[in-house]
Parts: sequence; structure tokens; C-alpha cells
Amino acid sequence: MDLYAESSAVLAWLLDEGRDGVDIQTTLAEASSVVASDLTLIECDRVLARAAAAGEISESDAAERQARLNAASAHWAILGIEEDVVERARRPFPLEPIRTLDAIHLASALVARRAIPGLTMLSLDGRVRRAAHRMGIPLVPPEPRSSD
Repeated sequence: MDLYAESSAVLAWLLDEGRDGVDIQTTLAEASSVVASDLTLIECDRVLARAAAAGEISESDAAERQARLNAASAHWAILGIEEDVVERARRPFPLEPIRTLDAIHLASALVARRAIPGLTMLSLDGRVRRAAHRMGIPLVPPEPRSSD
């Protein structure tokens, strides 16, 4: 399966969020290819930095999780937030309102699907999932345990 990895799913794996985290880790490991936006990496790094700054995780734990992300993403196709993504994110989506960062993820998935028509979105975010579904983008997991 070819996947677009949205931040909520990657963070569930990085933050060891119970069964969702395990399922995401397995799904990522079994994917034939993974595409992610620069935004996914930025959001994950920022969450880890905030968690360390707030004392929710240690600096060394944050560094270890960031190293895991870096090792995994070295094998992913990273999609820049380029003109085609920006142009699509600025236009309306079938299910509004869409938050700005969600629009960038959805636009990135649509741009990536031009090159990989069977691309499936890996997300736990309920708003992103509803919009992706409305746009005809397949989703995994079929029924997440947690979502917005």
C-alpha cells in the first residue's frame, strides 16, 4: 500500500499512543511507499520540542523520538510545500471549514496522488479524515480508536 503519512498518525507512533501507535507503526513498516509533507516533519518536531520544554518528556527522550522520525523519514518521499500545494490549499474543499494546516495536508495528498494514483491517507485526525473521504481519498486505519 502506498501511504500519505499525515501528522496525527505519525505522532501517535512517535508518542507511543497505545494501540493506535502500534497500529500506525505496523502500517508504516508494511507500506510499499510512504509520502509525507515537510509539514508532517515540522509538526512532529514541534510537538516533541514542546513536550520536552513542558517537561512532559525528557530532552533525551525527545531526541530519541526525533532520531526515530529521522530514520524512518529518510526512506519516505518528502513533498515540499511548493506552488502546486499552496495553490490547492488556498482553494475551497468539499467539506469546509478546513483549518490551514489541514488544508496543506489535504492539498499535499492530492498533489501526491497525481504521481501515485492509489495513494491512501494515513491519519487519525477526524477533520482531515472526513475531508479526505469527501474528496475520494482512501483512508487507513478504517476506524481509528481516537480522532478529533
